[in-house]
Amino acid sequence: MEEQALAHRHTIMPHVEPGMVVGLFGGSFNPPHQGHTLVAEIAIRRLGLHQLWWMVTPGNPLKSHRELAPLADRLSACEAMAEDPRIKVTAFEKALGTSYTAKTLDYIRARNSAVHFVWVMGADNLAGFHRWQHWQKIASTFPIAVIDRPGSTLAYLSSKMARTFDYARIDEEDAGVLWQKKAPAWTFIHGPRSTLSSTALRTAQKNP
Repeated sequence: MEEQALAHRHTIMPHVEPGMVVGLFGGSFNPPHQGHTLVAEIAIRRLGLHQLWWMVTPGNPLKSHRELAPLADRLSACEAMAEDPRIKVTAFEKALGTSYTAKTLDYIRARNSAVHFVWVMGADNLAGFHRWQHWQKIASTFPIAVIDRPGSTLAYLSSKMARTFDYARIDEEDAGVLWQKKAPAWTFIHGPRSTLSSTALRTAQKNP
């Protein structure tokens, strides 16, 4: 069974110390690619992160599972690509038995009260963020850093999330202190962008 293939380190939350600033970067990583590492590099540098957790989800409630590679394979691929030691690849959501971000963030906050967390996501996810379960609660749990992605630069202007929480947006120049802000608080970070996407890579694999 797939559960037996997971290493113990993947089933528990990464170790943190009080006072750390930790980014949470969730996704299916199906497969991981240079776009993910670029988002990670920008987030670590601009947000002043001590760690960035790549939270590899068992499944995505908004996507079909038919093309989802086994979790153990996605974890291995992520570890092979994430060279920065500050990136911690984890799938502890599997042990929680949930794929809903709101529940995961509640779990993280309850067990790490002395750690400062920032939710990190690519701008390509911003347009559909309002379809996530309890999306407004997510935005009110931890500050959010939205990292620019190709074709999504204007999403922060038109998305329901951006319009709903327009009052809580902070200037990009203050991204380094985003972790100090009480949620809801978010910023949009511009920077180098990769045109790679997991969808495009899967399509290329099926049509060599």
